[in-house]
Amino acid sequence: MRILILHRITDDIIRYADGLDFDAHEVTFIGTAERMATLPARLPGTRIERPGTGATETEVVTALAGQPRPDLVIAQSEFDLIAAARIREALGVPGPREADVLPVRDKVMMKAAASRAGLRVPRYLPLTSALAGAAIGWSGRTVLKPLDGASSQGVRVFDTAEAALAAVRHDGLPSEADPSGFEIEEFVGGPIIHIDGLAVDGTPVTLQASRYIGTCLGYAEGSPLGSVQTDTPPAVVEWTTACLQAVGITTSLFHLEGIETPDGLVFLEVASRFGGAGVADTFELATGVHMPSVQLRALSTPGASAPEARDAGPDARYGWFIFPGHTLGGRFCTIKGADEFRHSPLTWRWVQRTEDEPVSQALSYAEYDVPIAGIVGPAPTAVLEQFMRDMFASIKVTAADKAANHV
Repeated sequence: MRILILHRITDDIIRYADGLDFDAHEVTFIGTAERMATLPARLPGTRIERPGTGATETEVVTALAGQPRPDLVIAQSEFDLIAAARIREALGVPGPREADVLPVRDKVMMKAAASRAGLRVPRYLPLTSALAGAAIGWSGRTVLKPLDGASSQGVRVFDTAEAALAAVRHDGLPSEADPSGFEIEEFVGGPIIHIDGLAVDGTPVTLQASRYIGTCLGYAEGSPLGSVQTDTPPAVVEWTTACLQAVGITTSLFHLEGIETPDGLVFLEVASRFGGAGVADTFELATGVHMPSVQLRALSTPGASAPEARDAGPDARYGWFIFPGHTLGGRFCTIKGADEFRHSPLTWRWVQRTEDEPVSQALSYAEYDVPIAGIVGPAPTAVLEQFMRDMFASIKVTAADKAANHV
């Protein structure tokens, strides 16, 4: 089989050699020079650099002109899913088309699909419809968000829908974005959970539920974020299966988010990829399944047996945490109050920047971009949750005074 991979995520996360049989397949990696530089020299396969100045699909199709058509196009980054669909269509390669991918990228289409399947979703409207005077079916707090956003970038919360629309009319949208790329939706309160795993032919074959400590929006605004694994009861498995089938996720990894309310789970959103930060690592620690490489195996070896996941007991949960650096206002940081937590027996991994190591000025969930990140466990959910809350309350991260002296 000729396999084309849109390479963006580093090999230490994906583990290509664990998921692909390079002797059985002809593998081609394509990506920008910056991304291709992250591929280890030991990996076999053809490597193609694209300029990275135009549309991904256009550059890839141009680069492949005159070459044999691939049998399989793989994208593991959320930002490449639409491009991969367009490449398949342009080259006549089997697999998901753009219409198949949109329900896991466009948040209005996503909620519409979930609602049609009988799942409870926040009430919502395309921003253009709301600005044109369409009736708003809810009162109270309202979320303004991009249709295809990730990591809560560009998301804002207002006291009312009217306040959200007034802000758009008065202040516009970030970077003069087009209103057709946004929606408003009802704010539904409650703890947010995420369910992660692998689906094969529309059915999850391994999955794990977790509960956020903090929120992705809070992280985007400058607060630490984490999650701890919880039980995954049959009702959550059934709800997850219904969500995946509603948006058409078949053989893929998934990262599904829902809101816990007194009346049951409310669908928030779902992505056809593995979760960021420490999600993949904690999933593997708990279940023994490395999601990114298992997905490669499932896609490249049709009929391959489902991964054998172990059932982690209630005392063997894991969690991940991350402190943001993009809101500090400087490239370097000072960290206080971390030693107690860094050396705790609950800490499985701790990654911390020194005052001489820069942090990313862009929002990032990568542990090498932020002041502090890590993994805790194994321990019961309640123990990990309290540890994380204490850590978030105690550790202080500020811009380093000497940051101005760095170039």
